[in-house]
Amino acid sequence: MVSTLDINTNALIDAAKEELKTVEALKKPEWAHYAKSGAHKERPPQNDDFWQIRAAALMRKLYKKGPIGVSRLRKEYGGRKNRGAKPEKHYDGSGNVIRTILQQLETAGYVKKVKSGRELTATGMKFLDGISHKVENLEQDSEKAPIENKKEVAEEKIEVPEAKEDKTSEE
Repeated sequence: MVSTLDINTNALIDAAKEELKTVEALKKPEWAHYAKSGAHKERPPQNDDFWQIRAAALMRKLYKKGPIGVSRLRKEYGGRKNRGAKPEKHYDGSGNVIRTILQQLETAGYVKKVKSGRELTATGMKFLDGISHKVENLEQDSEKAPIENKKEVAEEKIEVPEAKEDKTSEE
């Protein structure tokens, strides 16, 4: 069986995002439409699925790095702020966004609090491992599909329309 860390990160987060949309405990709060995801950002997230994407990314981080606190996660999701003529400087990500998502994941049973931060429960690990298994199967199927499609394209006859003569060249 394939590990969650062996799968393409973007494919795993996209698949987990779709599964997390069905979780009742993980709903985007009303204030999240207007809040930035960190002091380094200029505008709030424009993606409608931002909440589920961040939740899936947080679950993967917890899977990878073990018990980790909100302050460390703020540093991970921070970035450089454009300060005009002054040099850029690193600012941490939004602690309220991260904390709220972690609390919602706790309610759903995927995350638990420990002394040194938060970590995934067995249910959370099973959730990510199941999704990584699905993603691996999809990748294997997509590798086989292009070969079959090439055979089908080669068998089809492509008709090319004849070019019309240009009237301007005759005049």
